[in-house]
Amino acid sequence: MIHVGCCGFPVKRETYYRAFSVVEVQQTFYQLPEVSTAGKWRKEAPSGFEFTMKAWQLITHEPSSPTYRRLRRAIPEQRRREYGSFKDTEPVMKAWAETAEFAKALGATKIVFQCPASFEPSKENIDRLCRFFEKVERDRFIFIWEPRGRWGEKEVERLCQELNLVPCLDPFVTPTVSGRLLYARLHGRTGYQYTYTDKDLLELERIARAYLEGYLMFNNMSMYGDALRLKSLLS
Repeated sequence: MIHVGCCGFPVKRETYYRAFSVVEVQQTFYQLPEVSTAGKWRKEAPSGFEFTMKAWQLITHEPSSPTYRRLRRAIPEQRRREYGSFKDTEPVMKAWAETAEFAKALGATKIVFQCPASFEPSKENIDRLCRFFEKVERDRFIFIWEPRGRWGEKEVERLCQELNLVPCLDPFVTPTVSGRLLYARLHGRTGYQYTYTDKDLLELERIARAYLEGYLMFNNMSMYGDALRLKSLLS
């Protein structure tokens, strides 16, 4: 089964619901909304509609990241070193607990942990990654890890197998790795303004067919149109 959707709502939610059956929620990365918002979205969505979501940046990114400009929660200056990079600290674990609470209210089982390129494959970072995913409660969640930067294919595959993670990769940038589930975030072959060609879409279909289940999530400027074209091709 191949699922097609967008990273965020590029159109009004009611319009999107009529076109697709899955969306990746982006707001949860920048500033986690109130849990009541999750309940509202779940209630307004059609039966069977699936939400996936990004984990809060307090888990993955340190306060030096420019993405923190969109954070509405003040970070105490004396505790800035305790945030991000999967650190085994009270702020990181609290951010995970709040992320998990929101996901449960939303009915989301797939959570994407997107790392910045600055989170390099050092021994310290690998140790932090392992401790975090060995410590947190899984419940029914499927954890999806999007490494960026200098992580090698073999290292990503090894860690995903050891920690029971699904690798999140752009198949046009990084070779896909083995597994039952494909979760691809499509950022544009040459950048955000790229529009995928029909040839690209056929290649995506071919890649996804090699898995038992595939999620093809567009995150480029023309995401809505590209996703509609791929959905039409698949049908």
